[in-house]
Amino acid sequence: MKKGGFLLLIAAVSALGGLLFGYDTGVINGAQFYLTEYFDLSDGLKGWVVGSALLGCFVGAIIAGPLSIKIGRKWSLIISAIFFTVSAYGSGLPEIFPQSVTMLVIFRIIGGLGIGVASMNAPMYIAEIAPSNIRGRMVTYYQLAIVIGFFVVFLATYFIGNDLSVAENIEFGWRRMFWSELVPSILFLLLLFLVPKSPRWLALKGKDEDALSILKKINDDDIATVEMANIKESLNKSNDGIKVSYMSKGILAIIAIGTVLSVLQQFTGINAVLYYGADIFEKALGFGKEDVLAQQILLAFVNLVFTFVAMFTVDKFGRKPLLYIGSVGMIIGFLLLAITLQQNSVGVLSLVGVLVFIASFALSMGPVVWVLLSEMFPNKIRSVAMSVAVAAQWAANYVVSQSFPVVMGSDMNNSATWNGSLPYYIFIVFILVIVFVTYKFIPETKGKTLEEIEGFWK
Repeated sequence: MKKGGFLLLIAAVSALGGLLFGYDTGVINGAQFYLTEYFDLSDGLKGWVVGSALLGCFVGAIIAGPLSIKIGRKWSLIISAIFFTVSAYGSGLPEIFPQSVTMLVIFRIIGGLGIGVASMNAPMYIAEIAPSNIRGRMVTYYQLAIVIGFFVVFLATYFIGNDLSVAENIEFGWRRMFWSELVPSILFLLLLFLVPKSPRWLALKGKDEDALSILKKINDDDIATVEMANIKESLNKSNDGIKVSYMSKGILAIIAIGTVLSVLQQFTGINAVLYYGADIFEKALGFGKEDVLAQQILLAFVNLVFTFVAMFTVDKFGRKPLLYIGSVGMIIGFLLLAITLQQNSVGVLSLVGVLVFIASFALSMGPVVWVLLSEMFPNKIRSVAMSVAVAAQWAANYVVSQSFPVVMGSDMNNSATWNGSLPYYIFIVFILVIVFVTYKFIPETKGKTLEEIEGFWK
């Protein structure tokens, strides 16, 4: 297989991991109305069914690090594909399983485990195998696929449910929505057997010939030889007889920087907008319930378009410029929304504000954080460090998704002073923190090999 085709295969398979991330996260939004009626769920149980996958995501991200070290990036992704497949089949509760909320939650948690393992291993695998000059774009494929997954699942659940009556959707339509995920999950599982193992993981395990062979499939022979020498030099410095101490000042600082950046991705408020987009459109912007699908598709479409923009600019402009540009855009977007809410002048400007925020996030913190996390950690600690950062991101996701409706409904937020705008000013403060952290602590990694980036921290 030619080098271009080989890289295309890797990108496509890795993208399927991202698509399943977005699909599995989004499928519950389409199914939850009907399964709520089917099980006659209280508000508390509904929240548990919808949010239970986040528990699996958090645990999956934690176990992903040790799993990645032990069996490698490729086999970790295969395990995640199995989790996705089991979850997709089981969440539809076929007749062989008890028709209970508990059983549904178990399968949703299994799906979360798949997301947690994939969200850590897929971008890391891409970063470790991609040539340095296109690594940013290839890792961005992962974020692009997440966004496509969100977009596709909104369409899939609509077309599944649209041809059925409400009674049919309540009885079995929601099951088909979950089962629709079997198509990409099984495809992901099968295609993973065609991709190679990470050359850097192979080098960590002392399999230098295998690692060099894979590098030569990606790069010209002379470049592959130089890159292999750099990898070995990096590992030899790490394997100087001293066991890695994750609590040492230097290593702890690197992990802390990556974790803070990862958490700040969620504190922009992106998932508050995506998870509660319909509520924002209805309560803040005056849209009707009948327009929910159109609203969600509009958000997903803008997210998709500007993720493409990031994909084609991240290796040209660099990581930090995109973070600065995106931060400014996110602040402008939320200011438009917040000010119009405060002044009781909700309308087109408010909608523009939401869309500007989504576009700016998709251009910056969405894809660039995954790029930076996959490349900023030294070879020796990459698996554990990224596992910590991704687990923290899922914890932050949970905090935002649970606290946003509380803040929205608070007396302070609904007072004459704020008039529903308080959450967006809180998010603006965190976006300003992103600008500071980027300026002070984040190195520019454009065009650098992973081993050159490792030298930034010395």
